[in-house]
Amino acid sequence: MISPGSYVRTTARRCFKSSSNCSGFTPLNTTVLSKNEGLISCKFMYTPIILLLEIVFVVITTYLIPHSCNHETQKSQNSSCYMVLRRGKIVDNKMFCFQCEQTAACTACTGAAGVCGKPFDVAFAQDELTGALVGLSRTELAAGKRSNRADQLIVDGLFTCITNVNFDKAAVDAITAQVRDEKNRLAAEAGVEPVEDLPLGGVWSDNEDIRSLKSLILFGIRGMAAYAYHARVLGKTDDAVDAFFVKALAALATESSVDVLLPLTLEVGEVNLKCMALLDSANTGAYGTPVPTEVPLTIEPGPFIVVSGHDLLDLKMILEQTEGTGVNVYTHGEMLPAHGYPELKKYPQLKGNFGTAWQNQQKEFKDIPAPVVFTTNCLMPPRPSYKDRVYTTELVAFPELVHIDEDANGKKDFSAVIKQAQELGGYTEAQELTGINGGHKVTTGFSHGAVLGIADKIIDAVKQGAIKHFFVVGGCDGARPGRNYYTEFVEQTPADSVVLTVACGKFRFNDLDLGTIGGIPRILDVGQCNDAYGAVQIATALAEAFNCGVNDLPLSFVLSWYEQKAVCVLLTLLHLGIKNIKLGPTLPAFVSPNVLNILVENYGIGPIGDASEDLAQMLA
Repeated sequence: MISPGSYVRTTARRCFKSSSNCSGFTPLNTTVLSKNEGLISCKFMYTPIILLLEIVFVVITTYLIPHSCNHETQKSQNSSCYMVLRRGKIVDNKMFCFQCEQTAACTACTGAAGVCGKPFDVAFAQDELTGALVGLSRTELAAGKRSNRADQLIVDGLFTCITNVNFDKAAVDAITAQVRDEKNRLAAEAGVEPVEDLPLGGVWSDNEDIRSLKSLILFGIRGMAAYAYHARVLGKTDDAVDAFFVKALAALATESSVDVLLPLTLEVGEVNLKCMALLDSANTGAYGTPVPTEVPLTIEPGPFIVVSGHDLLDLKMILEQTEGTGVNVYTHGEMLPAHGYPELKKYPQLKGNFGTAWQNQQKEFKDIPAPVVFTTNCLMPPRPSYKDRVYTTELVAFPELVHIDEDANGKKDFSAVIKQAQELGGYTEAQELTGINGGHKVTTGFSHGAVLGIADKIIDAVKQGAIKHFFVVGGCDGARPGRNYYTEFVEQTPADSVVLTVACGKFRFNDLDLGTIGGIPRILDVGQCNDAYGAVQIATALAEAFNCGVNDLPLSFVLSWYEQKAVCVLLTLLHLGIKNIKLGPTLPAFVSPNVLNILVENYGIGPIGDASEDLAQMLA
């Protein structure tokens, strides 16, 4: 029974036990929400009649109303509206979003804004954009042809909808308009009728297992689109990857079954492996093979620019344009691995790394005497103390921030950023910043090329017993309590083990000094989240060297997730058959109990728990 004063949402919820906001692996038919979500509580006593009415309301909410809701902000059938029981009445919320790890109450963000700060109208606009992408994809299939323009728009549109990329409704709507224009052009050219946009509310209100698998597919291809986007920036495309985006988007509009959708979900992982390989080739082709590089965390006196995100080409253009200006450049977040690329590290003004992971930026950028450039996702709503110093590029957008677009030749002019850096002047004295554990330096650049270059040394260390276990500990960082697990886990790894890490989750421990094994650092930073491809290549090479499967190696995967790129990487690992992955800090809200059971039974995927206990289990 739901007590008076509580909130009710008609979805199932399943969370890992490690979350302070969740109650374990027990599925709930209704979700009791905390009172901080902006909903009005149910102020009535529960009687048998009321309970009966509640059941009727739940049924109507789940099966009838999502298809006919009419909110003033939802002017088309492309609705993502969601119904709740409030004061005994069915009402719709302004948004429905459950794609990231920090989603409200491990269930969904449904109020005026998401936990990430995304306003409801932007969330709705992104649902409309996604529905338009489905319409474009289905029109391409009906026409029997694709276009380069459509391929680009699909990648741009999917990437735009990733968490912490775009907070600007006008910018999202502009892409939607372009998508619809291209759909109509293709249809007219092929002599077919353009297919209508998909009302995404129909996906959110579908059978929970179908919704779960379609969400895995959608969020997975959003993450993959980020990698495809960065490869495209460097002139690299793969027709098989672009064709799959069309196939996967079109599948969202079809009535289907678990038997059909499950293989497609794993195919996302298969194609993402190709996409990560494409980006790896693009990055190494443009900037060389990364080499191990020690990166200071101290900020030198004088003017500087902080560059955040993932796009190495933007960083390169900033480095080119800051030559001879007296302006230094520091990386932030997922841009840290840039220090390992020979064609980037050759610039002497690339000095070090500013701050830690993305979720700390509002604290770390407070009153910063320098501009910050966001090249891809991981933007948080900027605080007034530094909002006038934040610039965006690529698909990143936030109202009132200056956006730097490329010209007809693909070049961007960062002169305004450089000028502001000079005017602000930077710090007058060196700032001794640290990692979250107090360290003053970190090391990056252990790409698969660098690690496989010393493969013989690693193999000998294994054969001699100097290295007894490998851990892949990586993924997205985030703000939810419980993520200190990853610090505790790495701290407790035995001295005869090596930790491979990727993505911003490494900021939980990358400043730790765990020593070396025969000159091999015990923490090897493989790179950005897309460099999970490198970790896979290293694992595969070790398996071949020891003539066994990856699952037979003394190798354990401990992953943290936040947004959609982590989803596609996880699906890639599942496609490769990697088992017994530990995932946290919570289970994705969009994974239904039945889909979870499939993952548990077939892949042994499980939640993180106590760091010491998990470690002991892996070493047993």
